[in-house]
Amino acid sequence: MENAITVTDVSKVYKLYDRPIDRLKESLNPFHKEYHKKFYALNNLSFQVKKGETVGIIGTNGSGKSTILKIITGVLSPTTGKVKVDGVISALLELGAGFNSDYTGIENIYMNGTMMGFSRKQMEAKLPDILEFADIGDFVYQPVKTYSSGMFVRLAFALAINVEPEILIVDEALSVGDVFFQSKCYRRMEEIRKNGTTILMVTHDMGSIIKYCDKVVLLNKGNFIAQGQPGPMVDLYKKILANQMDSLQKELNQDENPVVEEQKLMKESLTINTNRTEYGDGKAQIYDLGLFDQRGNLTNLLLKGEEFTIKEKIRFAAEIAMPIFTYTIKDKKGTELSGTNTMFEGTDIKPVNAGDEYEVSFTQKMTLQGGEYLLSMSCTGFEKGEHVVYHRLYDVANITVISNKNTVGVFDMESKVKAVKSKGI
Repeated sequence: MENAITVTDVSKVYKLYDRPIDRLKESLNPFHKEYHKKFYALNNLSFQVKKGETVGIIGTNGSGKSTILKIITGVLSPTTGKVKVDGVISALLELGAGFNSDYTGIENIYMNGTMMGFSRKQMEAKLPDILEFADIGDFVYQPVKTYSSGMFVRLAFALAINVEPEILIVDEALSVGDVFFQSKCYRRMEEIRKNGTTILMVTHDMGSIIKYCDKVVLLNKGNFIAQGQPGPMVDLYKKILANQMDSLQKELNQDENPVVEEQKLMKESLTINTNRTEYGDGKAQIYDLGLFDQRGNLTNLLLKGEEFTIKEKIRFAAEIAMPIFTYTIKDKKGTELSGTNTMFEGTDIKPVNAGDEYEVSFTQKMTLQGGEYLLSMSCTGFEKGEHVVYHRLYDVANITVISNKNTVGVFDMESKVKAVKSKGI
């Protein structure tokens, strides 16, 4: 399969000056003394996008995602390296790119069409589809500087998607529109993808990355980290978010330098929060934990509608009459959404002694909507009628729920819908 986009050894270097006068001093210095520091927005980046592929680029803020898109679309020039593009590009970059704020929506449509090589007559033929998709009414005759961000995205995406591009490039723009318009955009992207359009997208929505992308490129601080299937790449990305670069590098090097481990901890295969809060009186320690999907894979990524298992391994340092093991799932705002414990579930643990170890598993169906959640767990008990915490881990790991269908609210009640025609003409 031919490549639609080939990025070869691309670097983008910016000169950073401590003071404005240093720029002048550098330009006038007869000995070419440098007064700047070099900042690599991209550092020797290479990857390919095959024709018809949908490829996602992910990474933290400042990783170079938008920079490489601008270089591919010709908005920026690389400092070194080269980019080869085979096909007509339609790009939807950050809000405002490519539009003149003083022009009306209609004028911007024609102007952008001309920039992409279409004649006015060709754009007139496409105009009804663009306006129908944008659905912003008479605002299309007003200057775009009067638009809300949502209206702007509607028009920009409607234009980008309806000019029959061979390559569509989208940079975070869909995060601005409302959920109904986002759904409409993704449906349209799926349509043109099936028709053979190559799509290159940058988004922080890992659900979209998992659902739509054939391949994912992971960047960090301008450097290429890895590329591959969406699931494994998102797991690596979570390690970067959790500042687990050593663990990530170890994982990437495993194939080159295989290490035989006598006993690997479950948590080494997960994204664990290094800034978690933990406390307890020390009589017990949760020394390992795991998240397993329905297929038995250790992962922070779970599919809505499937069974999953939370495991925790506990080591005891003292005799305890009846320990209680718990887990809680919260949203990003800290609201407790679900959770249970061995006491609620009627699983009483016999008295334990110092040196005992237990493994506790909670298996249930994931009915939370697609999104990001936080997992907490603990080992507690009661002594002389008082609640005692032996070890508690707050927000110890993230859970990313991937969903093909989100309903209203936090949980999906899994309604069974039946529609029967009762009367007709």
